[in-house]
Amino acid sequence: MIQVKLFDFEHEKDLEADVNEFLSKLEETKLVDIKYHVAVASEDEDEQIYCFSAMVMYRK
Repeated sequence: MIQVKLFDFEHEKDLEADVNEFLSKLEETKLVDIKYHVAVASEDEDEQIYCFSAMVMYRK
C-alpha cells in the first residue's frame, strides 16, 4: 500500500530538516518519490510570504 507524508514550512531549512528526519527512519527500498513545491504570495510590496512544501510517497 502506498502512503504519503506531507510537509509544509515557511522556511526551506525547516522543511529540509523535517524531511531528512522522516527519511532517516524510512527504509530506502520503501521510498517511491518526493514532490517539492514553492509558492510565493505578497500581501504588500514590502512583504513576501513563502511556502515550501514536500510530499513523500512511500510503501508501507
